[in-house]
Amino acid sequence: MKIVTSEEMRAIDGKTIDEYGISGIVLMENAGRAVARRIEEVYGRKRIVVISGSGNNGGDGMVVARDLHNEGWDVKVFLVTAPRNLNGDALTQYEAARRCGVPVRAIGEFLSAPDSALRSHSLIVDAILGTGLSKPVTGTLSEVISCINQSALPVVSVDIPSGVSSDNGQVMGCAVKADCTVTFGLPKRGHILYPGAELRGRLFVEDIGFPRELIEGEFSVDLIDREEVITMIPDRRPYSNKGDYGHVLIVAGSRGKTGSAMMVGRACLRAGAGLVTLGVPESLADIFQSRVTEEMALPLPDRGDGTLSEKAYGEIIDFVEKSADVLAVGPGIGASEDTSRLLKSLIKNCTCPMVIDADGINSLRGERNVLKKAKSPVILTPHPGEMARLLGASDMKSVGSKAKSPGEGRSAVSISDIEKDRINTASSFAKETGTFLVLKGAPTVISSPDGFSYINSTGNPGMATAGTGDVLTGIISGLLGQNRDPLRACILGVYLHGLAGDLAVAEKGLHSMISTDIIEKLPASFLSLQK
Repeated sequence: MKIVTSEEMRAIDGKTIDEYGISGIVLMENAGRAVARRIEEVYGRKRIVVISGSGNNGGDGMVVARDLHNEGWDVKVFLVTAPRNLNGDALTQYEAARRCGVPVRAIGEFLSAPDSALRSHSLIVDAILGTGLSKPVTGTLSEVISCINQSALPVVSVDIPSGVSSDNGQVMGCAVKADCTVTFGLPKRGHILYPGAELRGRLFVEDIGFPRELIEGEFSVDLIDREEVITMIPDRRPYSNKGDYGHVLIVAGSRGKTGSAMMVGRACLRAGAGLVTLGVPESLADIFQSRVTEEMALPLPDRGDGTLSEKAYGEIIDFVEKSADVLAVGPGIGASEDTSRLLKSLIKNCTCPMVIDADGINSLRGERNVLKKAKSPVILTPHPGEMARLLGASDMKSVGSKAKSPGEGRSAVSISDIEKDRINTASSFAKETGTFLVLKGAPTVISSPDGFSYINSTGNPGMATAGTGDVLTGIISGLLGQNRDPLRACILGVYLHGLAGDLAVAEKGLHSMISTDIIEKLPASFLSLQK
């Protein structure tokens, strides 16, 4: 499903009116009635209060009030502005509601005694601001939102909870916390990105008459869903062998971090890879050899302290050229001058697709230009902290926008900056470097070199535990070995990772789930998609 910005939605709205001849008043009528039907379906017959703004969102609210009033509901409207400030379709709907007998009162009456205003009612309809918000909510509107949130009544928001940015999900000063939201045409980014995703409640997307050609147009952001990923599962032909499903070389692990390599390898096999070899520091080879079963081990030169040496480059490249279809590197290897030089050499010379995670990303701190020199496709899977390092932040938690990136003289970004703009951060990086970027988090965003982004719809807070990133690296690498398509491997891998987490949390709970639980639920995840 496509996800749009407020500007893209306005363009759809404008073309519907100007090019297809469907008037704005018709769209508003359809929107209000769609909200009313959902209220009837979810909440049944209620006594409701509609709080209506001055723009089109308020006009939608007036339609809701009139429609339910005409069906015999007890409806009351509080208008946040003077009627003389209304215009266009919103004014038309206000006048229609008044003529139909809907009581419309000034917002001052609500603010002076909110408990009294709400005492005999059982539902609030938030039709205050909508998707066009571009500045923080202050003054009277802030007071109104505060009163709504302090009430014990369920709240239905029209289009988007008032105060949430429809473009990035951020709270603009203050915002309504809704129990459900009814939006129109297509979901907005603010419905999917946090904290907006948490404030929206249950989301309904309603058809209000936009032409299909406009709704199905080309937009740069897509929400990954089950229907999309079931077409991406690699085929397993009857006449095939392990060599047909990819040989993945995983360069991972160091002293104290051997578990990272083991989790990547096991997840890679569970994702369907035909062969998996773990490239590990030679001083730890006996430890790995005693633990592996289906995986193979490749001892690599180390510095004598259980971490890889730059000299490992030759053996890795030789193995890739002779045997491997995918190279995954980074989990648990540590970040040092040796690993930094090793990573840069591999990126420039590796002849198979690479998946880089964790310490592999940390080893490229502030030096993303090297990614432009890659011979083969590169997938990076950072969490926000690693993303900040990759962009050059020296102190991720406190760096300001004026701090300079050590590698490239650019302005560094903080974790907070990244979280506030996950889609644009990932998209701009992928386009600039020509890589596939998987920005992990809530929600995970995948961006490709062509500027398109994909938002994952699976996963849960129980996955916020050590090692889940290693598991994702293994899944993506295993899929890449089978389908040889970086974007499909990322999309299917991220979805499966979250789906396995959802299955695991149902059994283990949010607090007790660990990363290996996710690996063990991968078979069930595949099976659920193949039903």
